[in-house]
Amino acid sequence: MTRGFSARHWLSAWLVACGLLVSGLASAAELPDFTELVKESSPAVVNISTTQKVERSRPQLPPGFEIPEEGPWQDFFRHFFGDPENGGPRQREARSLGSGFVISEDGYILTNGHVVEEADEIIVRFRDRKEFQAELIGVDPRSDVALIKVDAEGLPTAKIGEMEDVEVGQWVAAIGSPFGFDQSVSVGVVSALGRSLPSETYVPFIQSDVAINPGNSGGPLFNLDGEVIGINSQIFSRTGGYMGLSFAIPVDVAMNVVEQLKEKGYVSRGWLGVLIQDVTRDLAESFGMKKPAGALVAKVVPDSPAEEAGLQVGDVIVRFNGERVHSSSDLPPLVGATEVGSAAEVEVIREGDRERLEVTIGELPEEAEMAHAQRSQQQPESGRKLGLVVDPLGAKQKEELELENGVQVKEVQPGPARSAGVRPGDVIVKLNNEDVTGVQQFEQIVKDLPRGKSVPMLIQRGSGPMFLAVRIPEEEE
Repeated sequence: MTRGFSARHWLSAWLVACGLLVSGLASAAELPDFTELVKESSPAVVNISTTQKVERSRPQLPPGFEIPEEGPWQDFFRHFFGDPENGGPRQREARSLGSGFVISEDGYILTNGHVVEEADEIIVRFRDRKEFQAELIGVDPRSDVALIKVDAEGLPTAKIGEMEDVEVGQWVAAIGSPFGFDQSVSVGVVSALGRSLPSETYVPFIQSDVAINPGNSGGPLFNLDGEVIGINSQIFSRTGGYMGLSFAIPVDVAMNVVEQLKEKGYVSRGWLGVLIQDVTRDLAESFGMKKPAGALVAKVVPDSPAEEAGLQVGDVIVRFNGERVHSSSDLPPLVGATEVGSAAEVEVIREGDRERLEVTIGELPEEAEMAHAQRSQQQPESGRKLGLVVDPLGAKQKEELELENGVQVKEVQPGPARSAGVRPGDVIVKLNNEDVTGVQQFEQIVKDLPRGKSVPMLIQRGSGPMFLAVRIPEEEE
């Protein structure tokens, strides 16, 4: 016989159900509500469409062939080969779509450079379907920020936030026109700050998991207060569509670009004049550092602010103007954001000691990008200790590579250098912080290398310098 619930059991079950309901409501209450944010902020978000006249290539007529002046084939040949009387190839209009947002009531609008650059016509459409033709004020290719303007007054504007208040894990929302669907809203959280992308040296990107697709480019990324904290710019994707990794240009970077474009029509950035690379664990040990950190100077550009300030190849920059440099990717945005002509303090680790240098920041030349020296493999040294055979460096090679001294690797045998990745043809410029001036002097440096430790080796491969860490075994193999 089945026994029924007593009144006490029914009361207990009811209380449990009520508890689950209250818990569910409490959890739901903790999730943010974006409705007010969208109502207040979306009027300032615009759709941007552009047209660009592109020459369409035509097939060429055979030599000596002329288009018939009359007859049924005349239109056919003119369509495919053009009209000789009008001349020139046909043109077609290439169209693109993107997003943007208004930053001033008199019509200034921010978007991405790749949305509007080289456009013949820029059309801005608001949420109320009003359209304006926009003028391109300026583009900064290095940050991919563009400023355009429409002839209007009293426009709704987006509130500009502060990057110092942005934290990983906070809720954010994007409004834009993915695939041309105006005023689309997507939400997520900030995944990381200060992200460095391979092709973007001067932008410390905001990474989020907000859904961004083609057409969102140039649109705003909002915090919960409805303030713009970034411009949605790029995604990481293996398919061409959203895969959970979105990147936005920080609003402080964008607004600095706006000020400069308004004032002088172009953007200038600070320049130090060094080629840098990351510090690996082995390199950190070879430089007497407790852990990998900082930006390792692989080359000092001649006549640069760095050279004038006394920076040297092998210095590890660990602080710039008081800001910690955790990795080499941290340094370019810090230098680029520094006012040209101002003094900056650079803290370096040099041969195990910390030194402070004062450098007067120069202006980044048009062709000179501060870049990371690509990591490459180490080269073997002469003798059994490293497994290298080297030759003197000829005068022509020195001139071509812009080097004063060094030795060229002729042969790489099994040993520490091969393990490090040194290749035949590499030029060894420094070893264990000593300049390599010739073969005999190089062999003496090799002979004196400490066993059981990693030592730094500066090589030149192609046109780029790089540091490698060569670990010397405890015993000869």
